[in-house]
Parts: sequence; structure tokens; C-alpha cells
Amino acid sequence: MPRLLIPLFVLLLPLAEIACFILVGRRIGLLPTLSLVVLSAIAGIVLMRIQGFGVLARLRQSGETGRAPGKELLDAAMILIAGILLLIPGFLTDILGLALFLPPVRSFLWNRLMRNVVVVDIGGMRPGGRPETGPQRTIDLDEDDFHRDGRA
Repeated sequence: MPRLLIPLFVLLLPLAEIACFILVGRRIGLLPTLSLVVLSAIAGIVLMRIQGFGVLARLRQSGETGRAPGKELLDAAMILIAGILLLIPGFLTDILGLALFLPPVRSFLWNRLMRNVVVVDIGGMRPGGRPETGPQRTIDLDEDDFHRDGRA
């Protein structure tokens, strides 16, 4: 069902943006409406630059401390998406983009995402990013040692 809604959303978004342009243009006039669109694009570039550097610093810090940088990577992705939404002309995309720049909104989305994510330890690492201290087993197989069809 959600896959069917995506094309509908892609078709309806430009129509909704045009309707918003008309409503805002009638309310404040043509030149102020166009100025708002240009200013939102400039604000998107500036905010993406400022918050992007902050996220990069947090990414570097989490790498130095050995933590998994999951939240920082998601923050970086959401800031990139927010900047792109602000660059797209339209008031609805601007509202979504500005919302993604707000840290409480990103934290809310992170918490919603982490409810559905299961972390599996596959590399001898503890959840905090520290290596395990116990004995580690290494299994080394050649091509002839293992076959999926059950042959030995």
C-alpha cells in the first residue's frame, strides 16, 4: 500500500505547491512571494553549511571515542534532505525542510527509527563499539571446504 502512495504523492506535491503559491501570492503579492522563495533557498544553503559542520565534528568525535556514529550519520542525512527541500521552490517543502533542521524533530525521528531497528553483533564488537576481550574464533575455509548444496 505505501508503494502505491508514493507516485500519488509525487503527482500531488507540485499541485499543492502551486496552490500555496497562489494563496500566498494573493495574500502578500507577487514580488514578496518570489522573494520568500529565493530567501528560503539561501537560508537552506546557509543552514546546511552551519549545521553540516556541526554534524561532521560530532561524527569525528564519535569516531575518536569508538562509539557507533549512527545518530550522527542520520543527522547528516536529514540535514542534507532538509537543505534539498529548502532549495526546491515551494512553501510546503520549505516547511518540511525547516522542520528537519530542528534538533528535536531529528531526535524524534531517530527515536521512531530505533524502535524498529535490531542491532546484531557480527564483528566481535560490543554495542558500545569496543572490541570484545574474550577469546575469538576464526574459521578459515577454502573454496573446496564448504558447499551450499550439502556436499562436504
